[in-house]
Amino acid sequence: MRLHRRSFLRSTAAAGLSLAVPAIVGAAEQPKSGKRYRTALIGSGWWGMNILREAIAAGQSQVVALCDVDQRMLNKAADEVEKLTGAPPKKYADYRELLDKEKPEIAIVGTPDHWHPLQTIAAVQAGAHVYVEKPICHTIGEGRAMVNAARATGRVVQAGTHRRVSPHNVAGREFILSGKLGKIGMVRAFVHYGGGPEKPRKNSSPPAGLDWDMWCGPAPLRPFNGDPDNPWSGGIHPRGFRQYLDYANGTLGDWGIHWMDQVLWITGAKWPKKAFSTGGRPIKGPPILTADEQTSDAPDHQVAVFEFDEFTLSWEHRQFAGNNAEKGETVGCYFYGTEGTFHMGWREGAVFYPVDGRKEPVRFAPNLHQPDEQNIKELWADFLQAIPTGRRPVCDIEEIQRSTNVSLLGMLALKLGRSVQWDGDKEVIVGDDEANKLLRREYRAPWVYPT
Repeated sequence: MRLHRRSFLRSTAAAGLSLAVPAIVGAAEQPKSGKRYRTALIGSGWWGMNILREAIAAGQSQVVALCDVDQRMLNKAADEVEKLTGAPPKKYADYRELLDKEKPEIAIVGTPDHWHPLQTIAAVQAGAHVYVEKPICHTIGEGRAMVNAARATGRVVQAGTHRRVSPHNVAGREFILSGKLGKIGMVRAFVHYGGGPEKPRKNSSPPAGLDWDMWCGPAPLRPFNGDPDNPWSGGIHPRGFRQYLDYANGTLGDWGIHWMDQVLWITGAKWPKKAFSTGGRPIKGPPILTADEQTSDAPDHQVAVFEFDEFTLSWEHRQFAGNNAEKGETVGCYFYGTEGTFHMGWREGAVFYPVDGRKEPVRFAPNLHQPDEQNIKELWADFLQAIPTGRRPVCDIEEIQRSTNVSLLGMLALKLGRSVQWDGDKEVIVGDDEANKLLRREYRAPWVYPT
């Protein structure tokens, strides 16, 4: 890969953009075919329902079933689906029973991160095409197993990194690939949000209707901690799990995957050669886990550095010191090139700042959908196009596996406290047995780690 070669830029722009972008951007407005797919949602909470609403709106889904281990979420979602479609979906607490009895043609996996691998693999093996939310997995070995299952079954697996179809991201990528940014030497990705010290929360018995053992599934069984009536309480369930390393990978695993994916998607790189990370919890305080109370345990700030052949990528996040002292958005990535700096953002779109300060910045306005300012609609349209044509979707499982690996390598290096050298072809860490053990983890019985 030579980002400074005009020939590379022109060929990439001509091939990648002409084949993918027009179809993606215009897909939501194209006439609907008569095909309706038996569709099931596994994980009927906040984001799962965001996806399902777009599936229903697209007009090619017959929602046959929903699955959730939390009956309150399940019932609420089922009521909404019935109002939207006029037909009540069947309700399940176990995804295996749903797949066996309903035989869906499409399965949406919107559960917490630690469940994505087993449910995606089971769904494709049951014959379903899958839309799985990001991050696709909790450990690197799981992602490889997901790719293998998708290829073995011939099913389409789309991952939920919808920024690949956001209009300003698509236009920004085309701008960079045209050569107008010049040679890229460095990329900085970041998420800066406010916050402060974390106080332990009391553990409690799971609320009625929640199968907590099944919620934890293959991951460690922690004491229940959460408030179903306040999803932002900081407890594990329903939304706080992202900051608990038994079930997710903190901010780098959650937010970072979007920006790691943008870097690989735009540059054409497949993986870094080396990774190093440091961080901790100086503001939130040491993690606590007792029989009576607990806190989260993900870092409140983290810096990671990834070495690629042609550029260096750095990541930073913090959950404190939210302020207006730093220009621009609190999330995104800066591409630093010989012709200027390109900020790929979110709510405010993207901006190119030329090296020549006398020239006006070039701005790319966002076109995001509510709720939650996303572009699921376009990504779902691409998914529907990929199923009958047999082409790879824009967020194909294998490409997003590579992007996810970048985030996971950063978390792995943080846990080790040292840099790692990555062999992306073999998907192993070079000369480090201790590090390679962290590419997978033992599952809690009776669940079996996928191969």
